[in-house]
Amino acid sequence: MSSQSHRKMSGTRLPNKPRSDAVELTELFSAQMAQLCLNEDYSDVTFIVENQRLPAHRVMLAARSEYFRALLYGGLSESTQKDIHLKVPVEAFKALLRYIYSGHLSLSQMDEDNILDTLGLANQYGLTELELAISDYLVQYLALNNACAILDAARLYNLEKLTKLCLTFMDRNAADILQHETFKNLSKESLEEILRRDSFFAPEVQIFLAVWDWGKHNRNVDIQSVVSYVRLPLMNLDHLLQVVRPSGILDPNKLLDAIEEQSTSKYLKYRAALWPKENVATAKFASRTIHGECPTQLLNGDITSYDMEKGYTRHCMSDANDSGVVVELGTICLINHIKILLWDRDNRAYSYFIEVSANQIQWDRVIDYSQYHCRSWQFLYFQARPVRYIKLVGTHNTVNKVFHVVSLEAMHIMNIPRVVEGIVAPTGNVATIEMGAVVVDGVSRTRNALLNGNYVDYDWDSGYTCHQLGSGEILVRLAQPYYVGSMRLLLWDCDDRTYSFYIETSTNQKDWTMVIDKRDEQARSWQNFTFTARPVVFIRIVGTRNTANEIFHCVHLECPSEDPNSLLIENEKQRLAEDKKQLTLNDTEPSTSREISNNKNSSRHSGEEREKSIVEEDVLVQFDNNSMDEQ
Repeated sequence: MSSQSHRKMSGTRLPNKPRSDAVELTELFSAQMAQLCLNEDYSDVTFIVENQRLPAHRVMLAARSEYFRALLYGGLSESTQKDIHLKVPVEAFKALLRYIYSGHLSLSQMDEDNILDTLGLANQYGLTELELAISDYLVQYLALNNACAILDAARLYNLEKLTKLCLTFMDRNAADILQHETFKNLSKESLEEILRRDSFFAPEVQIFLAVWDWGKHNRNVDIQSVVSYVRLPLMNLDHLLQVVRPSGILDPNKLLDAIEEQSTSKYLKYRAALWPKENVATAKFASRTIHGECPTQLLNGDITSYDMEKGYTRHCMSDANDSGVVVELGTICLINHIKILLWDRDNRAYSYFIEVSANQIQWDRVIDYSQYHCRSWQFLYFQARPVRYIKLVGTHNTVNKVFHVVSLEAMHIMNIPRVVEGIVAPTGNVATIEMGAVVVDGVSRTRNALLNGNYVDYDWDSGYTCHQLGSGEILVRLAQPYYVGSMRLLLWDCDDRTYSFYIETSTNQKDWTMVIDKRDEQARSWQNFTFTARPVVFIRIVGTRNTANEIFHCVHLECPSEDPNSLLIENEKQRLAEDKKQLTLNDTEPSTSREISNNKNSSRHSGEEREKSIVEEDVLVQFDNNSMDEQ
């Protein structure tokens, strides 16, 4: 064959003719292969299932399944047998063969039991793609009449995602599931897993009655083991004496123990409703504010229309901290995240703590920021717990003796950030306007330019925050205390000047700790720092030298640093801490200064003159917190 015959085809395509570079006849192939399913033609093996003879082709089965490859070609006795007996459901096995031959399976044409049997065979024969596809299909059709059967199947075949979704569905429909006729068909293991869940939320007496009824239909099972998961202390005395006691399935001492726990235990193991990612502190969930002045404002969802006179709920502070703002949720809910908006129309700050309760008798303090200055949005996290009441108690206001809160949200989220001694350890930058941070001191053409996330659009005249060397500073206040161990700074770099500076942090604006010391170095452009992690509210950046003039310029601040290398270091530090190992990490080298665009290569002298004038122009904003109106 000539070498020219190996050349790729080329030439001019016909106009309006779609280009096709491959032969795509997959559907035709699938249809033709499907014709071989249960067909005697070329068959070399027969499966005998429930007395039915089902012809098949060894090579097809072996190509599609590791299980059949081992069975038919692995040296077992079946390798030489013409007829192979299987103890599996015949209709499900036929469906499985149709999938193996064609790659298609019409689940909508199958009944529920057949689908679950097919799921079991897919698991048994290692057909993972089919197993996952059936799982996804079942999720779409979860209902009261099939949830119990699907849960049993999902647990039996270790389908974690399907199991979680079944359990969540049952949580949401607990009272109805308990009364449904299929409940009695649950396996003992599935029933116990349901009863263990704090989020399986229904009156405990209904749970007991359903378990009692389940025991009557499963007499070969030890009912005592199952009943042990019923939370007797959550029932009232009438239910214990007139429902549980007459059943005769519990030792009377168990009832006495439950009554004693009710009267003596500080924390009962409550069940609670779980609504992932949904704010349960709303009228939709029948929640309301029961203590505090102007109570209707807190949960109305309005986070924009507030001013000096309206739009917030408040309480007067006292040394005894015996007052507060209290929210009652519509029912006991499982939550691990509270978000509040403190009044922030000026630079004032608040200190506060938050307590939660299931019964308004025992209170648990989940957030204690009574020693910190906080402002604007507060993103708060704690271990999930059943909550009916949320109490906000202000302990300090830098302006007056009133605690003002504009909005409150309460919810449960799947993954909460790391919390160190009650303080969030963020992985993303919290020194942003969106997170409530603010520049308290510093000079700039635009307020909070240091925190607006724009580190590209800056030149000789704008896009940076500065202060005069020898006097002043750049002071940033985070919205709440954060546990951080890194920062990233972009120094103004439109020419080749260098800076010297240091950075201090504080939680109260009184006690300061120097975390970065660059006073003896010549720094420029991006600066990346790591230091011993600590609680931080205030960040003070003080320039000590500029090789061009007497002004210190900073374009952008991140806390913690979002530099990828820095994030890798922090993640490694956290991992080592969790493993109780110690490792000394080298400081991350500052990133290379970015290329200076041509339009910034103006006269250095004229640029310096403009820089000097910036601290004198009336149009600029000098940020301070010396002037605040009282509410």
